[in-house]
Amino acid sequence: MALAIQAFFIPLLLFSSIASAAVVEHVFQVKNVVVKPLCKEQMIPTVNGNLPGPTINVREGDTLVVHVINNSTYNITIHWHGVFQLKSPWMDGANMISQCAIEPRNNFTYRFDIIGQEGTLLWHAHVVNLRATLHGALIIRPRSGRSYPFPKPYKEVPLIFEQWWDADIELLNIQPAPLSDAYLINGLAGDSYPCSKNRMFKLEVVQGKTYLLRIINAALNTHLFFKIASHNVTVVSVDAAYTTPYVSDVMVLTPGQTVDALLTADQTIGMYYMSISPYISANSLAPVPPSNPIRSLIVYEGATSTASPSSSLMPSGTNAIPTAHRFSSNITSLVGGPYWTPVPSHVDEKMFVTMGLGLNPCPPGTKCIGPLGQRIAGSFNNRTFLMPETISLQEAYFYNISGVYTDDFPNQPPMKFDYANFSVRTNSEYMMMFPERKTSVKTLKFNSTVEIVVQNTGIISPESHPMHLHGFNFYVLGYGFGNYDPIRDEEKLNLVNPQMHNTVGVPPGGWVVLRFVANNPGAWMFHCHMDAHLPYGIIMVFIVQNGPTPETSLQPPPLNLPQCTSDPTIYESPTSNVDLSY
Repeated sequence: MALAIQAFFIPLLLFSSIASAAVVEHVFQVKNVVVKPLCKEQMIPTVNGNLPGPTINVREGDTLVVHVINNSTYNITIHWHGVFQLKSPWMDGANMISQCAIEPRNNFTYRFDIIGQEGTLLWHAHVVNLRATLHGALIIRPRSGRSYPFPKPYKEVPLIFEQWWDADIELLNIQPAPLSDAYLINGLAGDSYPCSKNRMFKLEVVQGKTYLLRIINAALNTHLFFKIASHNVTVVSVDAAYTTPYVSDVMVLTPGQTVDALLTADQTIGMYYMSISPYISANSLAPVPPSNPIRSLIVYEGATSTASPSSSLMPSGTNAIPTAHRFSSNITSLVGGPYWTPVPSHVDEKMFVTMGLGLNPCPPGTKCIGPLGQRIAGSFNNRTFLMPETISLQEAYFYNISGVYTDDFPNQPPMKFDYANFSVRTNSEYMMMFPERKTSVKTLKFNSTVEIVVQNTGIISPESHPMHLHGFNFYVLGYGFGNYDPIRDEEKLNLVNPQMHNTVGVPPGGWVVLRFVANNPGAWMFHCHMDAHLPYGIIMVFIVQNGPTPETSLQPPPLNLPQCTSDPTIYESPTSNVDLSY
């Protein structure tokens, strides 16, 4: 039946792309296939049999229609990471928040408009760990007749960074998640691994030409440095928001972040490595992923095949954190550029949110391997978020169904403490290690301006957490290390041309200050974008109330929105008499 559906859609897609640029249609056949990036064949879920999945190309103002046909063995949703979903919050694809999962042998059609944003985003599965192989680029170009706010490049090139495990994807559900075996660039591991030496992504360039690199970190759990030997790049956009041109020889991307950068082929004709390597910010408690750089290749036209490629030294050790901070904190918005808006000066809702890892008591009779013999838990203002199990949270809100969530997420933690340098001196501080487990949300008035200080804690391990907000971009007014001090740090905030993001890395043992306008009714996740931390519960949800008109109100869900079964679990965890959870 699925094949018949696909056969019907293919000519429709061809006709649609010719007849009108306003509607872009795709068919996503989700199915399990065998791939071999390294030395071992592995069965993985894919979209249309490819890793990474298909690139979606649209223009601002287009309507995107994606028919998802689930022929895999997994429950899935597809999230359109960074898309605002104005007037279409049911299409966000957040499992158990905006919808229940699409079960095997079922299908669902996502349909939404791309409004008010240009640049590089990504789509990916939003069911724990499936994002490892279900992901691809979502490229939004200016609508016809409009141009980029920078010189037109000779060619555009997507670069998708991925994380690979030589293991069944079900095993990634173990906590802590197993270490990955490699990283990939556009699906290829390159010459750093024995079985992939002859499989490397190569970008052929013409000397003197400029290329737009559309860079996506689709890695499941790891921040990544990116560097091109002997070349600088000029950053012109982050998370599909234009920036003041920023020249750098290295960049860092958290999981879920994107960067558009101009590369001019201005070096001697030859071959040059493009390399990625993990950015390690956690202390020794956390397992360390493989650190050998993963390489792709720039090949100048006219280069001899016998020439040795030039390489570069990647950031590591003590210079990793300052290198990452220097890049992240120096980006600014392109004032007056497309879709730029000034920072709202009046703030209606101020929040101070502590974020990081805590502990969950070890069940009686079970051995737990985390600190103090307990399990690891996520903590947002001393709350661990529990996912709804019987209905999506947005449906519960829309239909006013009680018992699914509580509207009591606090604006500050239950007590003040030394957030970045945590130590236990009192019983109250000991209790701060064990966050309350509940499904609590924060309700916001329509069109209110919200400011959030996100304070990274050192309760368990200070590390950089990539915080992603669905449904909005936010202004990043400032970054810093240590405990945020409103008297000292507020005067340093950038209210003139702050960078805009949908995903931001909170410095290890540090803070960021974010501001956004809650002009999009619905239920929107704010969570750590390391998938290993989703089961821990580093999640909260904002519910934005309706505005004064039908146009500014949450509309009823589509009739074919997937419904939850009585057992909404993704897949069973491996059973053992030893609890492997932190």
